[in-house]
Order: sequence, then C-alpha cells, then structure tokens
Amino acid sequence: MQRVQFGQERIPAEQPCGRVEMKWCRWWPVAWMPGVTSADFDDHPERALLDRLEEYYDAVPRHGARVEDHGPLTLFVREGPGWPFYARPTRGWSGPLNASDVQKVRARQRELGIPESFEWVAETTPKLRSAVEESGLVVHEHPLMVLDPGTPAASLDGWSGSIEVRIVGADDPILPSALAVPHLAFAEPGTHVGLAGTPQLTEATDARIADGSVDRAIVRIRAGRTAVAAAVEHGSALSAGQHQPLAGVSEIVGVGTLPAARRRGLALAVTATLVADARLRGAATVFLSAGDDDVARVYARFGFRKIGTALIAEPSE
Repeated sequence: MQRVQFGQERIPAEQPCGRVEMKWCRWWPVAWMPGVTSADFDDHPERALLDRLEEYYDAVPRHGARVEDHGPLTLFVREGPGWPFYARPTRGWSGPLNASDVQKVRARQRELGIPESFEWVAETTPKLRSAVEESGLVVHEHPLMVLDPGTPAASLDGWSGSIEVRIVGADDPILPSALAVPHLAFAEPGTHVGLAGTPQLTEATDARIADGSVDRAIVRIRAGRTAVAAAVEHGSALSAGQHQPLAGVSEIVGVGTLPAARRRGLALAVTATLVADARLRGAATVFLSAGDDDVARVYARFGFRKIGTALIAEPSE
C-alpha cells in the first residue's frame, strides 16, 4: 500500500514514491499491551474481506523479497535491484507487540541500508500504531477502498479526441513513459494543473530506462504479476497506473497524471481500464488506498467504498 492523491495511487515496490483514520485502534500501556489482533476485529463487519486483503499484502512481496521473521513483525528484504520493501505485522501473530519489537526491526533495516518503513491496516492490526509511534516513527493515514465484485466499473463510453487509453504490453514502446509519469505526478502533488510537461517526461523516461526499471517491469508483466495501463497521446503516456493481480485479488497502484495534463479525467480513465483488466484476469476483489478523504470521495463516485484505513510509518523528514 502507498499514498494516493486523485490520479496518484501508490507506486509499486519497483518504483520510489512518497505514501488511513483510526477506527479500532486502542491505546494500551506497553507493559500489558495485548496481542497484535484485537478482539474487536472478530466482530468487524468487513472481517472476511480484510482477511483476504491481509493474505494479499503478505503474499505479494514474497515474489521478490527475502523474508525475515522478527516475531510479531515480518521484514521483507528485496533480492536484487529495485525499490526496497518494508516490514509488516506477522500474519496470524497473537502474542504481544511493543515498541522494542519495532526498534529491533528498525535496527535491522538500518543495518541492511533500507528504509525504516512499516505498513499495515489499522482495523486488522490496531495495536501496532502505538508501538510504532512510541519508537519515534510518523504514521500516515490513507482510506482503504474496495470495488465490490457486483459493482460495475465506470464506463469509458463517450471518450473521444486524440487520447487512447489501453493496457500496455511488455513490448509496447509506450511502456517507458508509462512508468515515468507517476514519478512526475508524485514530485508535483495535488490535482491542479502543474508545470511538469513533455520535456520533463522525456527526461524521466530516459531515467527509467537507464536505471533498469523498464527491464524489471517487462519481467513482471510477462510473469503476469503486473499490468500497466496508460492514457496515450502523440506517442507518450500522459497518465498511467498499474494493478498487481494475485489469487483473485488485485491492488491498483501508481496511478499518476503528467502535471501539465491534469483536469482532463485521464486518471479515472486509466483506473477504469485497470479495473476492467483485473476482472478479466479473475480478480473478484479490486482495491486501492487513497491519499486522503478528498481523493476517496472521487473514487467513491467511481464505485469504490471505504472499508478501513491503511497505515504507513516512516521516520519524520
């Protein structure tokens, strides 16, 4: 999971990025903090769905990471080049969790030279937030949203002009610019029309080719672990995003629009294309994490509904 502004979803683990309201978190003294999973969660109305997402969150990084067991926390360490992973609650852990556990993992992350980053869902693991904050990290909140299987995705009927919105294959010449666009979007956050345009996109595209991002994306696309969609005009991607299917679930990530091309509905068109593709690939559950409540309202109009809060903890800048 990662942060999202409208048209700017979480960038997947191969790409650097910058990254939901506490409903079930209770604050317990560390000396007698209960297990990771709260009894409240047993009665949560979205328990089955949140369990399914927890399985997904635990499984996805295992395709490209070494897994280290740190008791109540699991650290995913990327094998080979690419943007580093993070630590998450250990799936099924029912024992205690406190700030010292977080500090131990942070020390290991520093030892490995990777970011001190933790990700989890508030409703699923409510006890982690107090331990993380006591360790000195800052927690960022993002609405966790799902598009239910029976909910129709927004239609692209009536889309006209010179824009083509499509799935981008591994051999598509658009792929490098489709991977570059979200970087420019996150570098200039917001939904207003921005400054970065074609010259900056050309530079960012060259950088994605040079750093190996394109080659790694080609491998993931061919393996069926990632699908890329883009809104294309005059041979370049103006907006793009990805979804990552696994075992009937897919997360929409990394949706971003070139700042100079905003306010044209491109991000929503890309999202609709990603949803349609995810469903064609057998994903009954499609979800994303929004950057804030304003962004969540946009996706609610698309058909997504909030089911929880995704949390990301990082050192303060």
